[in-house]
Amino acid sequence: MLAKHMAEEAQNSYLVPISIVIAGAIVAGSIYFSGGLGRETANVLNSGSVDSATGIRDVSAEEHIFGNPNAPVIVVEYSDLECPFCKTFHQTMLRIMDEYGNDGRVAWVYRHFPIDSIHPKARKEAEATECVTELGGQEKFWQYTGRIFEVTPSNNRLELDMLSTLAVEVGIDKTAFEACLSSGTHAKAVNDDFEDGRKAGITGTPSSLVLTRGGVPTPIEGALPYEQVKELIEAQLKKAN
Repeated sequence: MLAKHMAEEAQNSYLVPISIVIAGAIVAGSIYFSGGLGRETANVLNSGSVDSATGIRDVSAEEHIFGNPNAPVIVVEYSDLECPFCKTFHQTMLRIMDEYGNDGRVAWVYRHFPIDSIHPKARKEAEATECVTELGGQEKFWQYTGRIFEVTPSNNRLELDMLSTLAVEVGIDKTAFEACLSSGTHAKAVNDDFEDGRKAGITGTPSSLVLTRGGVPTPIEGALPYEQVKELIEAQLKKAN
């Protein structure tokens, strides 16, 4: 159950300064964000990647953190809710948290990176997750995000009227949710995540960084399979210890 993984809300911010350059890698089977704003393309030869992870904001307790925010290893993921590879990677990360989250060794931070020209619905879906967080808290965010990934066919094919249905499923009042979503009150928060990722060199989804205290962040390029992510996590845990 999701609730088993959620630690009590942190009292202090967990800060991980990042000031490095990480080379991007090529991995088959993801979505590539090429060059700059307005040039997103689908390309099966390239993956989500991290070209230059400089200037990514520090991780704080106010973010979407799954698990113990004081964990020695934190995975920061930039994701698009209509990206089929993000859908796959979400399940991979749930498995990672099943194994490493219960005892507080790994935490997972979710940040929005909607690729508008490929998935114009993804930004509104991201805003919907923020409305659910406002109305129900962080645990509801993770439940709701998981449900979106479960039901969406991906590639911009989710019917947006499902957003209210799914919110009700996780226990959110429909009227309050729809008022929040129509107001656009969380559009800035979603765009802030996107701009943060873009400035830091995020070039596709899913793109993730594995962070340790005082260590060099390690990229996870694209939707790597569970076994490879597990191997990377194990290596970072050894360094952290």
